[in-house]
Amino acid sequence: MTTATPTVAVGTQRTDAPKTVAGRVRKRLNSRTATLVSILIAIFWTVPTFGLFISSFRPEDQIKTTGWWTFFTDPQFTLENYQQVLFGRSSSSGQLASYFINSLAITIPSVLFPIAFAALAAYALAWINFRGREWVYIAIFALQIVPLQMALVPLLKFFSTGVTVAGIQVLPAWDLVDEQKFAQVWFAHTCFALPFAVFLLHNFISQLPGDLMEAARVDGASHPKIFRTIVLPLITPALAALGIFQFLWVWNDLLVALIFAGGGDETAPLTVRLAEMAGTRGNEWQRLTAGAFVSIVVPLIVFLSLQRYFVRGLLAGSVKG
Repeated sequence: MTTATPTVAVGTQRTDAPKTVAGRVRKRLNSRTATLVSILIAIFWTVPTFGLFISSFRPEDQIKTTGWWTFFTDPQFTLENYQQVLFGRSSSSGQLASYFINSLAITIPSVLFPIAFAALAAYALAWINFRGREWVYIAIFALQIVPLQMALVPLLKFFSTGVTVAGIQVLPAWDLVDEQKFAQVWFAHTCFALPFAVFLLHNFISQLPGDLMEAARVDGASHPKIFRTIVLPLITPALAALGIFQFLWVWNDLLVALIFAGGGDETAPLTVRLAEMAGTRGNEWQRLTAGAFVSIVVPLIVFLSLQRYFVRGLLAGSVKG
């Protein structure tokens, strides 16, 4: 009599079963239950923003007496809220159009400057050998733990009095007025962003294949050419991810802009005006909802347009091969 041999030998593992912890986790995350939970979380996360959007188009009497969900049973639609907030003649209406331009004037250079400087510094720290390179990198890494608030007073003193060493004026005071104060905000945001930006980009650039760099140097390429033709195209996802982080930080910033740009109409960003509206016009809910939605439109556009680069930037370097 013969006995049937088992189809799977002792000590072996089924080919269709996950072989690693990561595989088992990936399988669970791809299940229907995980998908359903993700959809529910996304819905609950989006509901407040959707309610804000609906409320921004409702008339004043409706938004003050009923909830936004009653819009579906008694729909009333108006653009007066946005007209008052963006182009209202009285100062209490909002006048966000000019502050919106100020936010763009502050944010765009405050994103481009640190990205450009950090990319150059990260390449130098990764692929240029010079004495003390490791100590420079450690110092830049350590600067990430310094609270932003600790640098506000030294920066203000630097802008107002300059730099004096042993009684000798090394750098003069800036003495900027009106729109010139934008330069102070750009300088401050660039300084605050550089440690993290250099650290992040250094991790990407240092993982580029060494054979590729060596081949370029053998062909006679200089460091500027290698950086421009090889490194920049390869780190585009990292630059996009860093750009999104920096854009959202600067666009939503209130403290730095209020201190270094002031609260005047010529230089104050959108966040300063929204804070004033919330403090002085707290009962004007229809204007506050419209103003809040105006402030999040640009970050949403930036995030959605660069989303694919953002995901690639987060995943780049996490696995090899």
